[in-house]
Amino acid sequence: MHSLILASSSPRRKELLENLQIPFEVSSSDVDESYNPVLSPEEIVMELASRKAKFVATSYPTSFVIGSDTVVVAEGQVLGKPSSHAEAFKMIKMLSGTTHSVFTGVSIVTPDKDIQFYEKTDVVFWELTDEEINSYVNTGESFDKAGGYGIQGFGSTLVKEISGDYFAVVGLPVSRTVRELKKLGFPFPI
Repeated sequence: MHSLILASSSPRRKELLENLQIPFEVSSSDVDESYNPVLSPEEIVMELASRKAKFVATSYPTSFVIGSDTVVVAEGQVLGKPSSHAEAFKMIKMLSGTTHSVFTGVSIVTPDKDIQFYEKTDVVFWELTDEEINSYVNTGESFDKAGGYGIQGFGSTLVKEISGDYFAVVGLPVSRTVRELKKLGFPFPI
């Protein structure tokens, strides 16, 4: 029987898979996450997810390996993870009172196949004051998340509404991922 490997050190992705109550292992992928800026957001997330999954798959050649990557797009700009308080503040300020898109790409590498797909979710933020933005950034939650916020934590207070897959915003579109794994022959109990 093939094992399932999550090619990510993200605690959120790990938690989403744990909720399925299926056995899996975590093997983080230390790959270069730079990308060609001419790529579309869809291409960026699928390319980075594929890079992560393929890197880990070399150590697990008989397993099903899942790689994933998420970016936020606002005003035509791709927002990754902020590296400073000022950068996080700027990102949240840009998202305040607007609709932005979250793209999460997934790559699944098996012994005989390699597929990629993505999900796009639109997120609307409340109009935020500078004080609210600073308070949020001071929680420390911004720094390992695309767009500078986590919808599953304190960042949930910034979100007015979403259209699309909530779990894709968290970092892994669970339902679609399970369906794709089943198509590839992974034995799910349900």
